[in-house]
This record gives sequence, C-alpha cells and structure tokens, in this order.
Amino acid sequence: MAVEPLSQKDIEDRLAELPGWSLDGDRLARSYRLGSHFAATALVVHIAQVQDALDHHSDLTLGYNTVSLTVNTHSVGGAVTELDFKLAHKVEELAAGHGIR
Repeated sequence: MAVEPLSQKDIEDRLAELPGWSLDGDRLARSYRLGSHFAATALVVHIAQVQDALDHHSDLTLGYNTVSLTVNTHSVGGAVTELDFKLAHKVEELAAGHGIR
C-alpha cells in the first residue's frame, strides 16, 4: 500500500486526537519536559527504538530536560502522512511512562 500525503483537514482532524502535537510548517511537532536530563535521554532512546521498529524516523532534539521531535514523510516529498501519525501515537503511549510534565 502506497503512502499518500494527508489533506489539511485530515491533519487537523488527527491532531485533535493528539494534545500537545501541532503542525509546524510541513511537519508534526511535539516537545516534552521531563524531570531530569537522564529521564529525557531515556525517552530519546525509547523513541529511537520505536522508530527503528516502525522504520520511520523523526528529527529528535535532546535538551537538558526536554525532548523535541518533528516528523514528516520524506518518500512523499516531505508531506505529513498516516505514518507520521502512527509514530506520534506510539511516542505518546511511551512518553507517559517516562514522567513527562
């Protein structure tokens, strides 16, 4: 099944199901604040594991106690697709276990 870019309406509808996520240009974006640098680093490692399992990767930024990520699908010219939302939902599921604030 080919991956197709989502329409603006589809993106907006799906974002309504993901509090904290937004559209930043042509990418889905989210930042998390954690209790420590170690907790933030652990979240980055966990996100990397999920991304490898999905074979779909975001841009991750690790700060002192923050993790930020942005994602779109390069294979369709950098548009937002269902793959990006699948990754976002997986990240949300695991982030809760890392003590996000």
